[in-house]
Amino acid sequence: MTVLELKQKQSAITVKIQNFLDTFKDTTMSADDLATIATMEKEFDNLGEQIKASERQTARERGIGEAQNREQPKGNPISDAFSRALVMGDAESIRVYNALQQSSPTQAGYLVADEKFVSDLIKDLADATFMRQKAKVLPPLRGAISLGFPTRTAAMSSFAWGTETQAPSADATLAYGKREFKAKPGTSEILVSKTLLRNAENGDAIIRAEIAEEMAKNEETAYMTGDGVLCPLGLFVASNDGIPVGRDVSTGNTTTELKFDGLINCKMSVKQQYRRAAEWVMHRDAIKQVMKLKDSNGMYIWQPSLVAGQPDRLIGDPVNESEYAPNTFTNGLYLAVYGDLKNYWIVDSLAMEIQVLAELYARTHQMDYITRIETDGAPVVANAFARAKLAP
Repeated sequence: MTVLELKQKQSAITVKIQNFLDTFKDTTMSADDLATIATMEKEFDNLGEQIKASERQTARERGIGEAQNREQPKGNPISDAFSRALVMGDAESIRVYNALQQSSPTQAGYLVADEKFVSDLIKDLADATFMRQKAKVLPPLRGAISLGFPTRTAAMSSFAWGTETQAPSADATLAYGKREFKAKPGTSEILVSKTLLRNAENGDAIIRAEIAEEMAKNEETAYMTGDGVLCPLGLFVASNDGIPVGRDVSTGNTTTELKFDGLINCKMSVKQQYRRAAEWVMHRDAIKQVMKLKDSNGMYIWQPSLVAGQPDRLIGDPVNESEYAPNTFTNGLYLAVYGDLKNYWIVDSLAMEIQVLAELYARTHQMDYITRIETDGAPVVANAFARAKLAP
C-alpha cells in the first residue's frame, strides 16, 4: 500500500471517528462504545506508524539509489580506499588513510571519511529530521569555538507626541544582551557483521542510512526537550536563553485537554509578522486529541491532507508531528509549540567525521563505525513562538 493510500485510509478513519462521536452529543458512551472508539484510534495510530515507516524506507532506498548512480571520480585512490575499507576493512586501504590523515591514531583502522561520504551523510541527517529542514542552519564554525549574537532584552519607549518646539526625551530602556552557541559533541557507534557487509551491495549507503537515522532521532529529541547544557536547547523547555515562560499560553485549556479556544489564544499571542510562516509542533497523542475538536459551528478544526508530502493543518497552519515532543496530559505541562521555526538556529562546529575500526572487533568478525558531530541549537527570537500548555 502506498503512502498516499495509507493517508487516505487514515483520513477515512478520522471521518469515521468524528461521525461516531457526533452520535453522543447528549448521551454518555457505554463501555462497548468506548471500546469501539479505542479500536478505531488504534487502527489510526497503526496507519500512522506504517506511513512513517514507509517514508523512512523510501528515504533509505533513495539514498541507496543515489549511491548506485553516483560515479566515483576516475583514478581517485582515496575514495576507492575509503569504500573498500568501509565494506571489507581492506588493510591496504587502511594504510593509505593512515598515511594521509593528520593525527596519529592509536588503534588500527582509524579513518577519516572522504568528503563525498560525509556530505551524503549530512544530507541524509537533514532529510531524517524535520527541524533541520525548517530551522535556520548556519554554516559550520571555522576557527572559533562559539558563535555569539546580540539579542534585544528591552525595547525603546521614548516616543511621545508634543508641540512643535518640544524637545524629545532620550531613551533609557533599550538594551541588548548576547546569546552564545557552543559546540555540543554528539557521537554514535554501530557494529556491523563483516559477512553482511561483504555480501551486501552498496555497504556505504547502508551504513550511512543507519547512522543518519540514529543521529536524527537524538538530535530531534534535543530540539524538542533538550536542556541546552550538553545538548541543544529545545522548543518545549522554558528558558530565558530560548523561549521564556512569558510565551506560555494555558488560558482556554483544561488541566487534561487542549481546547479550541486555548489553541486560538496560543496562535494569536504571536505577532502577525511571525504568523506568516508559523507552524505547529506536537506529538501524535496531542494531534489525536486536537483532531476531535470543533468550532462554534460544529465543524472540525483539523484539516487533514490528502496529498502525499503535504502537511495536515490546524487553524490554517501546517502541523509537524514529532515523536519526541511532550505527550503527558497533566495540568501545567506543555503539549504544543506554535511559531516560525526559522527563528530556531542550528550551528554546527564539526560538520561530521567518521572513524572505522577494522581490528578492534576482529574476534567477533565485526566492523566498528564511530561518528561524531559537534552542534548546538536554540530559539533566538522568543516572540516568534508560543507554547500551548494545559491549565495549572
